Parts: sequence; C-alpha cells; structure tokens
Amino acid sequence: MSIARARVEPGVTTRRHRLKGITERYFVISGKGLVEVGDLPPQEVNAGDIVLIPPMCPQRITNIGKDDLIFLAICSPRYTQEAYEDIEDTEA
Repeated sequence: MSIARARVEPGVTTRRHRLKGITERYFVISGKGLVEVGDLPPQEVNAGDIVLIPPMCPQRITNIGKDDLIFLAICSPRYTQEAYEDIEDTEA
C-alpha cells in the first residue's frame, strides 16, 4: 500500500489516466471537486468523501472550489510509476 497527499489548485483538472493492477481510493481532506471515474457520471466530492477507483478504470478530478482541493491517494498494492498510464488524448 502507498499513500500520497495530492493538491489540485482551483480550476485545474488532472490528466485522465488509469493505473494497471492498482486499486486507488481518494480520501478528500478539504476543498470541492468533480471526480470522473470510468463511465459513471461526474460526481461532486467534498471533505470526508471517499472515491473507489478499480484497476484500469479511467479517472480524473477537477477542483471546482475556491480553495485548494486536498486528498489522499491511497493505492493497493503500492503505486509504481510503471503502473501509470496517461490516456488524456486517447479517451473522451
């Protein structure tokens, strides 16, 4: 398992990506976001929310608030750079 603290500035969207062989959970600490996971409709998230992201599931998050969006990215098994796949330009 690995845990990383992530910060997304207001108005910023992370690149659409997926993780090979890794289940990821976002635990929102503060701020307001709009998370996109797979084919599900975008969903608003706030402090205290948890988002489950299965392996190989396209994902990204947008900060829709006025303050930084802070969340923990909890990966199991632990995150490796080799597992990261940027799909920003390959999927809608």
